[in-house]
Amino acid sequence: MAADTGRARSCGLHEDVVATIIGLAIVALALAVTWSARPSDSPASREKWPKGWPTPLARTIDRPQAWSDSPAASFRDKKGQSVAVPILFGGAWVVAVALSGAALGGRPVARMLPGAATLAALAAASYLLSAQKVIHFYNLEYPLWALLIGILVGNVVGVPPWLERALAGEFLIKTGLVIFGAEVLFGRLLELGLPGLLTSWVVTPIVLVTTYWCGVHVLRSPSKALCMVVSADMSVCGVSAAIATGAACRAKKEELSLAIGLSLFFTVIMMVAMPPLIGWLGLDPIVGGAWIGGTIDATGAVVAAGESLGKEAGEVAATVKMIQNSMIGIIAFAVAVYWAGWVDHAGGPRRGSLLAEAWQRFPRFILGFLAASIICSWLFASSPEGALWVDGTTTGFTSRLRGWLFCAGFVCMGLQTNFRELAPTLASGRPLVLYLGGQCLNLVLTLAMASLTFGWLFKKVVAP
Repeated sequence: MAADTGRARSCGLHEDVVATIIGLAIVALALAVTWSARPSDSPASREKWPKGWPTPLARTIDRPQAWSDSPAASFRDKKGQSVAVPILFGGAWVVAVALSGAALGGRPVARMLPGAATLAALAAASYLLSAQKVIHFYNLEYPLWALLIGILVGNVVGVPPWLERALAGEFLIKTGLVIFGAEVLFGRLLELGLPGLLTSWVVTPIVLVTTYWCGVHVLRSPSKALCMVVSADMSVCGVSAAIATGAACRAKKEELSLAIGLSLFFTVIMMVAMPPLIGWLGLDPIVGGAWIGGTIDATGAVVAAGESLGKEAGEVAATVKMIQNSMIGIIAFAVAVYWAGWVDHAGGPRRGSLLAEAWQRFPRFILGFLAASIICSWLFASSPEGALWVDGTTTGFTSRLRGWLFCAGFVCMGLQTNFRELAPTLASGRPLVLYLGGQCLNLVLTLAMASLTFGWLFKKVVAP
């Protein structure tokens, strides 16, 4: 039986609670270690510490570096120094988180160790493939390779029992999302002010609701959960939204994998196609950056595409995407309420109040995400030293660990994806049509809103 069911166990804590506890503990540990090693020389100087205070934890985690002909080159950085030990420790962090989750969840830890180590090795292989220079040039990032490796192994070789016991994909991604909260800083989200909020918070729910409605009533998809996951993945912020809404509507793992796979595939296409399209249309780079931030799913692809238009456009694109990321909690709660009141109990009696049922469905790890965001936002805004403290912690450690957890989680999801069960859905073509239709609507509405806000109403406010 797969380990990441998310159900409460008689001798352990619920998966969401475990993810919240471990995620917040990691953020607290990282902040404490960074503070203990704070520099005595100009600790408030952004010029001296542009990426924040250096943290000792940066030496405990890294990923394979860019390589061309020989994979062995990925174990040395640009300065020629070995990063083999930090890469090994990166896998060890994944194993430690997985085993800690098993212990708090009431599962036998020793029996999970071989499987957890294998997942870490497969995650490292995914990172290694994504670091190849040609692959990296086209921004075919680690989530795609992690899913493909998992799907290949799971559907060709099979998943032995010793590995199946360690499959905790949703738990690893949920823990990564809690840690991700430390990077979503309210002060930075408000830097763009009203135009950024309008571009993200007005268009996104319109696209989500419209796409879902069309999937259910126009395309007549047999799975409402799949329609919701695809719509949220495409309109909000990719994988993070898919996991959160998938937990709220209890989507199948195969449906999550399908939605994420569609998102990753079209993210690559849009990242390559949108910058030249913006130039051909003659759009202002700031407007183009906002358009990119509101439509491309993955944050890394948003930054890469936005910066190709210029530094300011890249900053606008990244900030618009982060504002969308901040909607994860609201969207997840809304989906939980809707599913409890209008999908699962349509025309039938409820066992309790609507809010009580919605709370049972609500992915409670989102509360950990919000807690990490609030705490780090307060520290960031408290003083110049606080801003450098948070930046050093996130850039030097938590963002790297989040990447490793996501990568291992995607491997798990690939291993649990059964193509025989997905075949009828794939053959129908409905998910592809739904994604394409929703993304076309998203592109049109986001461009209209970005042109209205960044290009006209607030042009002087956001001008570089």
